[in-house]
Amino acid sequence: MIAEIIATGEEIRTGALADTNSACIAQELEGCGVEVTRLHGVGDDLHRLSALLKEVGGRADVCVVTGGLGPTVDDLSAEAAAEAAGVGLRLDPPALESIEAFFRARNRPMNPSIRKQAMLPEGADVLFNPVGTAPGFSLKVGGCLCLFLPGVPFEMKRMLADQVLPRIAALMGGRRDHRLIKTLSCFGLTESLTGERLAGLGAEFPGVRLGLRAKFPEIQVKLYASGADEDGVSQQLEKAAGGVRQRLGDIVFSDSGEPMEAAVGGLLRKRQATLAVAESCTGGLISHLLTEIAGSSDYFIFSAVTYANHAKTAVLGVSADTLLSCGAVHEDTAREMAAGVRRVSGATYGIATTGIAGPTGGSAVKPVGTVCIGLACEERTLGFRFHYTYDRRSMNKQMFAMKALDILRRELMALPHR
Repeated sequence: MIAEIIATGEEIRTGALADTNSACIAQELEGCGVEVTRLHGVGDDLHRLSALLKEVGGRADVCVVTGGLGPTVDDLSAEAAAEAAGVGLRLDPPALESIEAFFRARNRPMNPSIRKQAMLPEGADVLFNPVGTAPGFSLKVGGCLCLFLPGVPFEMKRMLADQVLPRIAALMGGRRDHRLIKTLSCFGLTESLTGERLAGLGAEFPGVRLGLRAKFPEIQVKLYASGADEDGVSQQLEKAAGGVRQRLGDIVFSDSGEPMEAAVGGLLRKRQATLAVAESCTGGLISHLLTEIAGSSDYFIFSAVTYANHAKTAVLGVSADTLLSCGAVHEDTAREMAAGVRRVSGATYGIATTGIAGPTGGSAVKPVGTVCIGLACEERTLGFRFHYTYDRRSMNKQMFAMKALDILRRELMALPHR
């Protein structure tokens, strides 16, 4: 079974409002075994919407439409549906009663213009809305069942669950494809190089589709497969995931789509280890990422944003001689920062960042994009220097933070440091 999704409204067409409804609906339909082949956005234009419904009605089994069910002149979904189906509009008594009951329950007067929301195409079945005034409806256009929902997200979600998904399940008659997705998160290669390493994977694992998503600064490898046997599809994806890991090696840090900070947190928890962070150029970003993960208090115990040199000395015990001879952005300084934050906090591991995020402050020796990262544990203290060429401060900070977490991940997993 294939489906298409239409989001209506000038705010959608012009980009003034992000279309989160279609993303939500697509995920739910795919999870039910329905293949979503197209997403559409169309403005408040009667004839364009009607033409699109006719077009979709000629090729899809199901179409979910959001928006255009309100009481104003630019709410045109019912009229467009009627035109596409070649029928007229009629006042639907159950729909009107549901609207009136909504206002009675809240002891509010109902404006006469609200009655427009009960004008539905002839032959349509009303989809009751328990959390809003606008009922939805379903109508056959060509060979396609079109289901019309409000554009208000919380109303749409409630009606999608209560009204739409059960109808689609009934249409499928218990027969369904299991459409599964597996996401592997990677860090250390560009999107193009990742793609080059994965070339030919589809031929090696027929039936599995490969997609890449750049979610800066990580790359996500998406594997898609479908079939009637859920266990068989799952096994197919696991085999393909093994092929990805074989080709990409230790740049894969998660095979469940979790972010780097969650992967690192899981490793720390597994080892019953704790972490403290000293940040200069990242300004608290690493600490923020770590504490976005629920339960991070199990392992994250201390953070110090030591931006000024005197703070590095006073709080972390960085040597004044090191700062004088090497400067704030240096591997030795990063090492001493990491050792200092570990000592002050009593943590198992300490990591530190010091660098030049830009867009100013660089030099020929230490250009913008330079970062030095320190790692301290009981056995050793390490320092690293990297240079990135992003011209945006925010991108450099994100990359610096990710690299620091990846260094810690590699240490926890006894992987070589790159």
